[in-house]
Amino acid sequence: MSQAWKKLDLGGAGLQTVNARITSQMRRHRVAYPLAALFPLGAHRFYLGTPLAGGAYLALTAATVGLWLFGTAWAALIPAGLALAFLVFDLFWMDRYIVRFNKELRMAQFMQPDARPPKNFQGRYTDETDLEGYLKEKEQERAGHQPVDFEALSEFGQKQHIPSFNEQEAMLRELARHRKDGKSEEK
Repeated sequence: MSQAWKKLDLGGAGLQTVNARITSQMRRHRVAYPLAALFPLGAHRFYLGTPLAGGAYLALTAATVGLWLFGTAWAALIPAGLALAFLVFDLFWMDRYIVRFNKELRMAQFMQPDARPPKNFQGRYTDETDLEGYLKEKEQERAGHQPVDFEALSEFGQKQHIPSFNEQEAMLRELARHRKDGKSEEK
């Protein structure tokens, strides 16, 4: 099979392309929560796009290790306790942050002020001959009910066009009236 399909540029300005781009940039709960287990490295904060908070986790981890190795063990509990307190806060905060981040991402993509139609977009196609026929038909119409011409009806409806819903109802009423008149004359 040819590999030419891999070279196709499908990056137009369509809705599917925008949705694919948003989906690839969205933050996911199933990734963020397991990364919280690596809180000494600040992995969940780096994933969520808050590198300063991720750096704070790294600084607290470095302080904990430094105090453990070069200071007293009880002093190392202070930055470790702070890191755990921040982790508990993050576990409650993470869901709201992910939802807000994804919502802002979608709004930024869909509400772009410079959203233009795709290249070579020419609008809706109209056939001028159809337009002329439509205008001619509309000029001939009268307001209200038009009597049905039974001689002009073919097997599938009127010869000129397929009858509209209102025209079909009018034809049914006309047929019912003709049948009713035919039965009353027989009696």
